[in-house]
Amino acid sequence: MIGAVAAGTKTAAKIKRENADAEIVVITKDEHISYAGCGLPYFIGGVIEEEKELVVKTPQEFKQITDIDVYTKLEAMSIHSKEKYVLAMDILEGNVKKYSYDKLVLATGATPFIPQIEGADLQGVHTVRTVNDAINIRSLIDKGAVSKAVVVGGGFIGLEVAENLHGKNIEVSIVEFAHHILPSFDEEIALYAQNYMSDQGVNIYTCEKVISIKGEEGRVKKIITDQREIEADLVIMSVGVKPNTKLAEEIGIELGVTNAIKVNNFMETSIEGIYAVGDCAENVNLITGKPAWYPMGSTANKMGRIAGLSMTGDQKNGLKGVLGTTIVKLFKLNAGKTGLSEREAIKQGFEVETVIVPANDKAHYYPGYRQIITKLIADKNTHKILGAQVVGEGVVDKPIDVIATAITFGAKVEDLENLDLAYAPPFSMAMASTILASNALLNKLAGRMNGINSFELKKRLDELLVVDIRDEASYLIRTIPGAIHIPSEELIYRADELKNNEEIVLICKVGKIAYLSYLKLKKLGFQNVRILEGGISSYPYELV
Repeated sequence: MIGAVAAGTKTAAKIKRENADAEIVVITKDEHISYAGCGLPYFIGGVIEEEKELVVKTPQEFKQITDIDVYTKLEAMSIHSKEKYVLAMDILEGNVKKYSYDKLVLATGATPFIPQIEGADLQGVHTVRTVNDAINIRSLIDKGAVSKAVVVGGGFIGLEVAENLHGKNIEVSIVEFAHHILPSFDEEIALYAQNYMSDQGVNIYTCEKVISIKGEEGRVKKIITDQREIEADLVIMSVGVKPNTKLAEEIGIELGVTNAIKVNNFMETSIEGIYAVGDCAENVNLITGKPAWYPMGSTANKMGRIAGLSMTGDQKNGLKGVLGTTIVKLFKLNAGKTGLSEREAIKQGFEVETVIVPANDKAHYYPGYRQIITKLIADKNTHKILGAQVVGEGVVDKPIDVIATAITFGAKVEDLENLDLAYAPPFSMAMASTILASNALLNKLAGRMNGINSFELKKRLDELLVVDIRDEASYLIRTIPGAIHIPSEELIYRADELKNNEEIVLICKVGKIAYLSYLKLKKLGFQNVRILEGGISSYPYELV
């Protein structure tokens, strides 16, 4: 095994369980072989207090449990695939060692992408990929050397680091090149999270590119974007990672379209006897059947298990594909995604229908309930579920996992509607959020409801007649720019104030009352009526 952490150690351990006589050697250039990479932001923030809590197994513990030899600080220099041996250099002593193999596993992972800009090598500029990265950053914080930090990149790790730095009373700014943080999410969901983080005091600058980093006496002092200067004692580069494929390329192993190592369902590469697992290896998207790359610990562990089974003769169940299911905690807000976003689905050629539905994670009368917002995405023709995003302060992982399971088994929206999910007031509403979202989407698919999402409404505000049907107090506190006010109970009697040739959008708090009012106007003969999906509580743009 070249490489350890999740995929390498998982593969090695599975082989040993299947064949106790197998001779296995794991080599890694790192100091640690098995650590919680996803926990690094929480160590930086002190939520995880001790370094030892991040280290799942030391080399000695792994050897004792599995009888597998592990060598750290040993960097693989070259692979000789015809002769079947690897040359590796001892980083501390400088001498080169030779390791023969029958089968070889590449678990070389991914490396942080660092833009080629002036000042990227200054002291105080860090990535967050290894335990030592986190230790170095926390050391600066504990010494009181950091009062202002900039996180470059608004993906999961960057946002988690930003939250934890903020928790240490550090002024935090996020610079994101895309239009919003959480770039893999659709805009209206991502902006909900972005607004939430801004409300917590995090400065967020989107559509901005970092041009350079300036310092004094070798230490970072500020970053320069194409729009502003931001002072910083600490800069976290979190703009993404790239698969570490150097060794594979040198011996002619085929790479996929994602530039990760191309593997089959059993993790075999294009060279017989060589496997690739984890972040260095390509995946297949379960929905599209096309190559994809999801560098995640959950996927790495699955790949390691399958490679271990395959190498010991079991090729019954390969990895058919993954959905890229992800989840993140941002202060008290949770955001999860599975399958394709609306944007991705359209790009892949699907004719898409979506819906946004707020609901509670528990019964509304049970203490501690919180709102969550579900965006459900389906194919308009087949009704197959393509993806979902859920955001809110409530329980998000449960509905995301339910929908991920449904997609895995090829479910349609109608199948979600009929799921028999666990219910009791402390755990769910009688009609769970997933079922409510599927019912709303079925109404759209059947033509029983004509909705408009926040993104489209914002683009077309000048063209539409927006009618706020909430009570007067709610309307006066905040509403959508340009909206007129007609309370829902007065709508029928004041219908003559509306013109049938205008495109009317009804808005309420979450969409339910707007739907009932929509049905009333349809009965009166209004043909061009829509409702704002998710209501004003899901509208992430400016209110007045």
